Amino acid sequence: MRIGIDARLYGTKNGGLGRYSQELLKNLEKIDTQNQYLVFLQKDGFDEYQPQNSNFKKVLASYRPYSFGEQIFFPLLLKSYQLDLAHFLHFNAPIFYGGNFMLTIHDLIISHYPSSRATTLNPLLYRLKLFFYQLVVKSAAQRAKKIIAVSQFTKDDIIKLLKIKADKIEVIYEGVDLPSKLAFNCQSVLADLGITKKFLLYVGSAYPHKNLEKLVLAFKEIIKSQPELQLVLVGKKNYFYDSLERFVSGPANSDLSERIILTDYLPDEKLACLYQQAELYVFPSLIEGFGLPPLEAQNYNLPVISSNAACLPEILGAGAVYFNPSDIKDMAEKILSVLASDDLKQNLATKGQENLKRFSWQSTASQTQRTYQL
Repeated sequence: MRIGIDARLYGTKNGGLGRYSQELLKNLEKIDTQNQYLVFLQKDGFDEYQPQNSNFKKVLASYRPYSFGEQIFFPLLLKSYQLDLAHFLHFNAPIFYGGNFMLTIHDLIISHYPSSRATTLNPLLYRLKLFFYQLVVKSAAQRAKKIIAVSQFTKDDIIKLLKIKADKIEVIYEGVDLPSKLAFNCQSVLADLGITKKFLLYVGSAYPHKNLEKLVLAFKEIIKSQPELQLVLVGKKNYFYDSLERFVSGPANSDLSERIILTDYLPDEKLACLYQQAELYVFPSLIEGFGLPPLEAQNYNLPVISSNAACLPEILGAGAVYFNPSDIKDMAEKILSVLASDDLKQNLATKGQENLKRFSWQSTASQTQRTYQL
């Protein structure tokens, strides 16, 4: 088969979608010597991705996701390669692509939270964006040969919100793979970031559904009894992190400005230092399709405190203590209870390691390859 992979969001700088693209390709290369793959990438990903399997060829596709070019010109490029199957690693399959395709849907968060707080667009343009989002995702789901959902929660969402039959959807979990050997001196990494105390860690974006303002308010309660703590928030600086920074440094939270550190994007090696040095990992999200960062924390034996919302109990299993993400008091109390108990920390670390056995990128690639044959 000639299989096209839409990997335009390739690379860890594109968050969870980027890591999924990166790890899926790396592991497909290891196991598939039969099919021919054309991997479509934007310029940054094109330069970064270096195939190690001669069956994988990269193709420059400089069409931004969610753009006019994606809908009009990308289908023409795909058609020119006479693909037997295209795999779109996100829901944004072009409406005018007429070939056989499947797609991965990571979540339908916008359908749950169509809020103007989640965009930098003016309200009119945002309503227009929502209209086209709904048009594209529903059209893609209906036309796809198969759909991969990254959790049972996401599959249920696709069935309910997009009216897709269950037998068309395969649940294939993502994996976990971060470097365990550190190329950096961790103490210098912490010093450069201004981390001088024990700290709680969050890694991810700052979109409104990530619920970070409530985490900040919970932390404000926590330091009343644990004044030696800092809170470290790791994520690529953008409009949403800038907004969070203004919230943290505002008059009502002026006492937090030196206790809460927003780091910007960090490469995996530096991020590994934080995972290994933190006291706890806290994940207050209101909704997720999978929830990779807390699994990465478990990978480093870091105790995880998580929201009980959406897919998170499904993915984290017994390897986390859960709180109501809408309840600041509950969040603070659960964090304090784990901080106070070395036995509970160790128990969470042990159960986290056991939970991780359910997830591997090798398994993700193997199950995905089998889906290509269906």
